[in-house]
Amino acid sequence: MTPPTLTTERLIIEPLAMKHWEAYAAAWADPQMTQFISPEPRTRQESWIKFVQGAGFWSLFGYGYLAFCDRSNGQFLGNGGLARMERGIAGLEGYPEAGWAFAHHAWSKGYATEAMTAILGWADKALPDPEIRCIIDINNLASMRVGEKLGFRLIETTEGTTGPLGLFSRQRGG
Repeated sequence: MTPPTLTTERLIIEPLAMKHWEAYAAAWADPQMTQFISPEPRTRQESWIKFVQGAGFWSLFGYGYLAFCDRSNGQFLGNGGLARMERGIAGLEGYPEAGWAFAHHAWSKGYATEAMTAILGWADKALPDPEIRCIIDINNLASMRVGEKLGFRLIETTEGTTGPLGLFSRQRGG
């Protein structure tokens, strides 16, 4: 499947491409960006593997990760979308998993809700899956609020690499 390009009031949400690579690698090397995602910032090689993986999901599942860019100037702000990460968390198995991450300079501006509202709206129309799940570190209060705004509801807690995680579910239409 060809990834969509979605436009919101402030964002262009587009397929990951080489033009995003350097900003992506820099963002994921920042410990602020990864503090609720992994114990350490990503090395350049780890970022490359995740970058290629995010783009590669599209050909396997019909969904994947996209770049979130500022509509006014094209600046890379973050990335996310839907994935299958094979995390070993039983409650994620067989479900598209929503995820989002933003560079520190893009925090607290409403971009996550804006981007993921567009992606989930696309998914509700384009995908057959009636349910999407996500995990959020329970100490990441900003992402917990985003998840709630997007219609995700806590179904259980589990343990992740950075500590306790909430497993959330969202039914089609939020």
